[in-house]
Amino acid sequence: MKFDGFEAHSYSGGEVTVNCVHAGNGPPLLLLHGYPQTHVMWHAVAPRLARAFHVVCADLRGYGDSDKPHGTAPDHAAYSKRAMAADMAGLMASLGYPQFAVAGHDRG
Repeated sequence: MKFDGFEAHSYSGGEVTVNCVHAGNGPPLLLLHGYPQTHVMWHAVAPRLARAFHVVCADLRGYGDSDKPHGTAPDHAAYSKRAMAADMAGLMASLGYPQFAVAGHDRG
């Protein structure tokens, strides 16, 4: 779901493609959803934050519009926090932000 005034963006980091919506002019702020939600959970907050920040609302791997890789038992490395963090760092770098603030909810 795209919020009013937000643009869709995709980042392919090799193993998966992650998707987001983003808008605003200001310091970059990545908003991460919880389990079992998607970027849509930020629909009421993101437009307000976009008045002061460049807000990025992403779907973590396995959720929403992002790819859903097969888990690798027994460690499920495809869904590790490290893999998800690498996805988000790559996504933000693809938007031109090597450094950024993060706000999360639950798993995010």
